[in-house]
Amino acid sequence: MAGAATVDKALDVLFHLHEAGAAVGLTEIGRALDLPKSSCHRLLASLVDREVVSRDDQGRYRPGLALLSLGIGAQRGEPVVAAARPILEEEARVLGETVFLVGLRHDRLRVLDKVEGSGFLRAAPGVGDVVPAPPTAAGKLYAVFGALPSVAEAVCFEDGEAEVIRRRGYAMNRDAWIEGLSVLGVPVWQSGGAGARDLVAVLALAASSPRFDQLGEAEVSGRLLAAAARAAARLGGGRAGTAS
Repeated sequence: MAGAATVDKALDVLFHLHEAGAAVGLTEIGRALDLPKSSCHRLLASLVDREVVSRDDQGRYRPGLALLSLGIGAQRGEPVVAAARPILEEEARVLGETVFLVGLRHDRLRVLDKVEGSGFLRAAPGVGDVVPAPPTAAGKLYAVFGALPSVAEAVCFEDGEAEVIRRRGYAMNRDAWIEGLSVLGVPVWQSGGAGARDLVAVLALAASSPRFDQLGEAEVSGRLLAAAARAAARLGGGRAGTAS
């Protein structure tokens, strides 16, 4: 293996170890990725040397701690994360529930940041995880405001729902993605110049459905729309929560 092919195979190994969820052996990795044992061993040895893979006493492999450093560096390099982080912390503290920041990256919706509240529920997913476009609030917002066919074509709306989202400036999903979980999301905008603006992220609150009812849709939407406006201002963007 050489060049780009070697890089691809090394990435395949890293993603396989991530998805495995537990330490796995050389033979299993090679079989899963259709790699000759010798080639797989060379790749793993190089990855272990760089500490992006670790090897335990039984000769099994798992993701290494150097990946954590790389991931944190990548997250800190996201301007919208830096702008929104203190705002997420404040909303999670006041509302007592998990607050997310979700962004579109390479046609996938990913969790860019997350702050858990003091409530009992610890809502999945984690930072870096992919969020499905349908039926999530983030997917609905990107379909309505993002002008992105890759997302818009995947999302199905109830009659009149898209127009309601456009008018109110926020989207919801109740028990549609995870049973018993309600999520309300609002767009975070950044000015694109000449009056244009770009949807750069979705700020969302996740709570158990009974807890969400206790907080109230009006309270949650009002706070999050104001929070998204503050994040947009820190980012150098415009107002959040208004129709395109």
